[in-house]
Amino acid sequence: MTERDLNLGLVGNGSVGALVDARASVVWCCLPTFDGDPTFCALLSPRDGGGEWAIELEDLAGSEQSYLHNTAVLRTVLRDAHGGAVEVLDFAPRWRDHGRFYRPIGLVRRVRPLSGAPRIRVRVEPAADWGARAPERTWGSNHLRWLLDGLAVRLTTDAPLRLVRDGLPFVLDRELAFVLGPDEPLAQPVAAYARHAQERTENYWREWVRYLSVPLEWQQAVIRSAITLKLCQYEDTGAIVAAMTTSIPEAAHTSRNWDYRYCWLRDAAFVVRALNRLGATRTMEEFIRYIFNLAAGDDGHLQPLYGIGFESRLHEEDMPALAGYRGMGPVRRGNLAWKQHQHDVYGSVVLAATQLFFDERLEQPGDAAMFARLEPIGEQAYALYDRPDAGLWEFRGRADVHTYSAVMCWAACDRLAKIAERLGLDDRAAAWRERADAIHAHVAQAAWNAERGHFADALGGERLDASLLLMADIGFIAADDPRFVATVEAIGRDLRRGNGLFRYVAPDDFGAPETSFTICSFWYVEALASIGRLDEARELFESLLARRNPVGLLSEDLAFEDGEAWGNFPQTYSHVGLISAAMRLSRPWSDAG
Repeated sequence: MTERDLNLGLVGNGSVGALVDARASVVWCCLPTFDGDPTFCALLSPRDGGGEWAIELEDLAGSEQSYLHNTAVLRTVLRDAHGGAVEVLDFAPRWRDHGRFYRPIGLVRRVRPLSGAPRIRVRVEPAADWGARAPERTWGSNHLRWLLDGLAVRLTTDAPLRLVRDGLPFVLDRELAFVLGPDEPLAQPVAAYARHAQERTENYWREWVRYLSVPLEWQQAVIRSAITLKLCQYEDTGAIVAAMTTSIPEAAHTSRNWDYRYCWLRDAAFVVRALNRLGATRTMEEFIRYIFNLAAGDDGHLQPLYGIGFESRLHEEDMPALAGYRGMGPVRRGNLAWKQHQHDVYGSVVLAATQLFFDERLEQPGDAAMFARLEPIGEQAYALYDRPDAGLWEFRGRADVHTYSAVMCWAACDRLAKIAERLGLDDRAAAWRERADAIHAHVAQAAWNAERGHFADALGGERLDASLLLMADIGFIAADDPRFVATVEAIGRDLRRGNGLFRYVAPDDFGAPETSFTICSFWYVEALASIGRLDEARELFESLLARRNPVGLLSEDLAFEDGEAWGNFPQTYSHVGLISAAMRLSRPWSDAG
């Protein structure tokens, strides 16, 4: 059996997401939602096997994988040792229909011969209860049906059902279609539905891409990252997950192994800002709707993360039926970070909402009522900016007054002052400006370590962490301020290894970090550009682009030695970093031609 890796493609539609490996096997898909039971979980090694939807080509000699241009439709070509070849197209249907988005919980696979006389075997082996059992199965004249926990799913196909049901090999001499979804009959022939669904899904994505304000350079990398971020928003609620997976470790055999299938308000705010830069503002509007629908107290208190269905308690537990990625368990469901205090979250939410009040394109721009709903969040920021927290790196064993958290609390007050001024609320603008100025004065003084000659990770601290690279981007300090320049240079000296950056190097609750944190490397690229080291920034950016997997996707972490991808996948943080760095570095469109 081939060892698993993260050379995977993502397909989805805002209701469901699935990961397909280079051999055209669906190895990860949670149903009925992003954070549900992993029906296909082969990526995390079920101890009893199964958990996979495979299209197996006999005598496989090689494969290649790519997306259809500017879409979320994935194409995998399998080639055998005798000149035979098979094409597999994977997608989740998505298009506008009757004034709304049609985005069913389901996947479509189209399989056709390209050359020779290829023999294939189709294995559809869903799992239930986190890999603990094979679900009950029934079948009809042209479908298979599985009873999952609280959900019945149906696979409708025009392939000979006995061959699919029993996993028997056969010669692929014509195109076949497979539609997996809720236990409902299709209203039209499966082949016709699959063709129609692919055409409309392709049209949707190409139209969506057409309205992105992409940079002149690195357009395909930015477009792929934008589509990936779009696929990570659960549109029923507007929540944005940090990644589609759980328990892909940050390095081989490390205990840094977490469930990322939830909405971190910080990560989601980064996604919103990145897509806003591209002109895709709907994600922002839906995320703010999610924020205002959270069961947050009237005092504005916010947890660092919530479930995609507004769940506030995400209890962490091990799932023993799954051995883990390459057997590197445990596999975890839930994430105890919901219990932590991470004060930067208040600034994250306000920053995510700010464009609502300034963008004239929006049908429902921010108004005084929305501003009033943001003010309690600002009150929390002002009350907590000088209090210890777990920080954006979610330390489980220590608390400090983290500089990044304090700076983001300043950002909350600063943006509220600007919003109030925009709305003509002069008294509120003055009040928030006074608070922002007070925070700024305190943090600028307390975070600066004169002996070491750079800003520190905590007020009164000595260490470095990569989040200090964001101080200029947030607007806390000018990029040409000698203190910021010195901090960037110190981070390059102490946190950089080759073409990657550690988040920090000081040992934490789980020992010393081992891999580079991908978004930190992109932050460093932007910081280099902002202090005038543009050529160096471009060279580093190109090296990071080369680390993407064959279909242009990034995980959370990269190994320093060989560039291998580690951490949950695909990571929204990493694709945010790519977009932001490309937008900063690209030559202007006036240079075209």
